[in-house]
Amino acid sequence: MKQRTWPCRSEGSRFTSLSFLKPQDKEKRTRFSPINKATTKSSTSTSSRSSSSTSPSNEFGDFSMLPFDILLKIAAPFSLPNLQAASSVCKSWRDALKPLRESMLFLRWGKKFKHGRGGVRANRDKALDSFLKGAALGSTLAMVDAGLVYWETGDKDKAVCLYRRAAELGDAVGQCNLGISYLQVEPTNPKEAIKWLRQSAENGYVRAQYQLALCLHQGRVVQPNMVEATKWYLKAAEGGYVRAMYNISRCYLVGEGLHQNRKLGSKWMKRAADHGHSKAQFEHGLTLFSEGAMLKAVLYLELAERGGETAAGHVKEVIHQQLSATSRHHAIQQANNWRALPATR
Repeated sequence: MKQRTWPCRSEGSRFTSLSFLKPQDKEKRTRFSPINKATTKSSTSTSSRSSSSTSPSNEFGDFSMLPFDILLKIAAPFSLPNLQAASSVCKSWRDALKPLRESMLFLRWGKKFKHGRGGVRANRDKALDSFLKGAALGSTLAMVDAGLVYWETGDKDKAVCLYRRAAELGDAVGQCNLGISYLQVEPTNPKEAIKWLRQSAENGYVRAQYQLALCLHQGRVVQPNMVEATKWYLKAAEGGYVRAMYNISRCYLVGEGLHQNRKLGSKWMKRAADHGHSKAQFEHGLTLFSEGAMLKAVLYLELAERGGETAAGHVKEVIHQQLSATSRHHAIQQANNWRALPATR
């Protein structure tokens, strides 16, 4: 795969339980009062205190009382499994979230038409139409996909508009795409770009964490800050973003933005290599070669060469001269059977 890293200027259940306090309702409290009106005042008082302490309904509001428009905004970024889980909370929520569940059907068809899957031919116009229908029903996932289609066809203003709608509803992908868009449109808007990239990064989206780290690393639209850049590189790397794995490895190896640590640098370099990063495969292969691990070195150098690192081929040929034909054949077979570990792109 083609990587652009270090740094590259061309880089362009989710709900929690909330308690709602409401005023004490005298009529509801009387349901827990003793029926016998002859009971003494102190007994009634004791009974009331006992019932109020054991009945949570007196302290917390009913989730079903949450206004539909607020609930739709909260659930706008939900995926289908999360929508189904939220819809099972109560009938009120099930009714309120019906438009978002319907939007998932349009989203699914949009993806089928965009990629030509599920027995249908690829059709960008039909894909866009499906995404827009899903967006009209409130799904931020559909907004982002519609924005991508507009961006790919050159209609960047409409794309930015949809990204902003999704971003303002809390969609981390929409926030990231909006931030990147502000770096690429003319004229650029650095302040808004960093604002939305940071918000997406803080919401845990690894691509935004990587993009924010790049901006801080290379001083793009912000003052360079390698200490903060390495913090976001590390977060993105821990989240499975391969390019961040490579960059944090380089930071550790050269001691840029944090204390030099060759052991951690080598660890992250190997992780990036095992996840398919060709530059990491080349550099890890060189490390293995220097350590005398010839067969392993040949494997990673072969993978790096296949990934476009032509210099790896020259080093591999030098090692081949030191290996038997059987060992060379074994290394090539290993490369043929090798599969990259799953990663977040």
